[in-house]
Amino acid sequence: MDFLECYLKAGKIASEQREKTRKKDHVGCTLLTICESIEREIKESGGTPAFPVNVSLNDIAAHYTAEPNDETTVKENDILKVDIGVHVEGYIADTAVTVSYDPHQEALIKSAENALNEAVRIARVNTKASEIGNLIENTISKMGFKPIQNLSGHSLAQYTIHAGKSIPNIRTIGPSFGLSSNQAYAIEPFVTVNDGQGVVYEGNTRNIFAIMSRKPAKDENVDKFLTYLWNKFRTLPFALRWILDRYEEIEARRMLDILVKKRNVHAYPILIEGNNKFVAQAEHTIMLINGSTRVITF
Repeated sequence: MDFLECYLKAGKIASEQREKTRKKDHVGCTLLTICESIEREIKESGGTPAFPVNVSLNDIAAHYTAEPNDETTVKENDILKVDIGVHVEGYIADTAVTVSYDPHQEALIKSAENALNEAVRIARVNTKASEIGNLIENTISKMGFKPIQNLSGHSLAQYTIHAGKSIPNIRTIGPSFGLSSNQAYAIEPFVTVNDGQGVVYEGNTRNIFAIMSRKPAKDENVDKFLTYLWNKFRTLPFALRWILDRYEEIEARRMLDILVKKRNVHAYPILIEGNNKFVAQAEHTIMLINGSTRVITF
């Protein structure tokens, strides 16, 4: 397959999983069950998870995935963000949906969805990222909510989720890049309530990992572990639960800690809204081809 066919296949699988997630009743389900179900179905559909499914509850905006034996369950008043990535031959489709069974959260979720739809509507070759950010903030503000200012969309590349360019969710000042042809971008508004801080901070939990360097750790077992991780994931993020078919949990945690301290591996912290207010998210991946915009996760 050429790169566009790979993107389109990844997008189809990701969108199917997002819509299944949107329609399911998750109340009473564990976060582990949700993650494992989506990841299994991605593989059964011919794709590969591009990162561990993110299942971020309430004031956690992003970067939480289920721990091994995670017993956290979804409650009726929760707001759950499910962020799904699929790759085919390294070409990534990234999409997200927010679900809640509390009618009081409908407007917050709708504001994220509306902002995403408006951003996609104007996204064309040479559209400035700053124009997109301005429209996202205006759409959210008009609905009485607040964008998360330090979270953004991003360019995508083969085996690279964050490929160097950011698409803001707020109005920005100064130079801005224009969207390029033959390039994929994830656009993802994050929204909180008007009395939220509109900023996220790092939490203590770090359970998503990615290799940053293959420099030897000078420990034979750790170096073998690093080689195993590289062969399995390359530079894409992974979860501890993904490697427990090969390693005991205690030993895997020990070696991951060593690799994080040596900066071979980056551990992503969860991101929490500054005033501990609920956050909603919506996301599509677009592809700019031959002067047109393809929403590959539509």
